[in-house]
Amino acid sequence: MTKNRTEVADIDRSLYDFTYGEEGFERLDAGITPDIVREISAKKDEPQWMLDLRLKSLEIFNRFPDPTWGPSIEGLDMDNIVTYVKPNTDQKHDWESVPDDIKNTFERLGIPEAERSYLAGVGAQYDSELVYHNMQDTASKMGIVYSGIEEALHDPRWEPLIHEKFMTLIPPTDHKFAALHGAVWSGGSFVYVPKGTKLDFPLQ
Repeated sequence: MTKNRTEVADIDRSLYDFTYGEEGFERLDAGITPDIVREISAKKDEPQWMLDLRLKSLEIFNRFPDPTWGPSIEGLDMDNIVTYVKPNTDQKHDWESVPDDIKNTFERLGIPEAERSYLAGVGAQYDSELVYHNMQDTASKMGIVYSGIEEALHDPRWEPLIHEKFMTLIPPTDHKFAALHGAVWSGGSFVYVPKGTKLDFPLQ
């Protein structure tokens, strides 16, 4: 039997090859320690159970060996990596209110154009925080909730659900870098679709 091999062409990364200065950004110290994990949690005013999950995830990360599958990570120095960088803005629900430098980043990536033409909702993350979140009225009227996960975590309607479901699909014990995510995650979206509801447009 002849085996066919599929070759996947590399993508053109030049679209993403641009940077901005660091003025106005809040950064924690480099490295991954219990104190840094506690500081991330404190900045987000998280419930105790989330801090406990973060610290337990850090223990797992430190205990698990480096994975042997995938590319070599021999040169990866976690002590020199900053895991939390906050941009100079809070989350906005109106695109025009987003600071120009951040807005220009997403406009270069085509995010606003995609939202206007196709998407039911958009969440845009810049470094460690969501800077923009919006959902079309059509989806909202269907009872669909699409917000920043940190916003939902402080909402008594949704915190119990997040507590029940957070990192259950890929738990911190799955592998070393799942545990790293559990320890220092920041930002992201919360989606709730009522049972029996069908959404014909994507959320991104």
